[in-house]
Amino acid sequence: MLTVRSRGRDLLYLPGGKREPGEDDWSALSREVREELAVELAPATFRRLGVVRAPAHDQPEYEFVRMVCFTADYDGDIVPAGEVDEFRYVGHEHRDLLAPASQAALDLAKANGLVHP
Repeated sequence: MLTVRSRGRDLLYLPGGKREPGEDDWSALSREVREELAVELAPATFRRLGVVRAPAHDQPEYEFVRMVCFTADYDGDIVPAGEVDEFRYVGHEHRDLLAPASQAALDLAKANGLVHP
């Protein structure tokens, strides 16, 4: 699973972010991935995996993240851009490097046969 480390963060997260006014999921994810990794997502491969909910990293205990997870192929060479310092492919052996919501997304990807133990 492709993850990123944003500037000043200690754990890995999934590429992506919040929607801006007027954006749908595809538009928001495409924009965020372009800004963070300098690649274009391939529209025909865009697929929703599901939704995860987990404690928000570096936030008070009562804060939670709700994250809609997708898969997509991309065109171009991945390069850290914008606020991203690093990208990394991870599997279950790297679970402890992930923020809680990214751990939940890894479980979702595994349940969908996209990540192998």
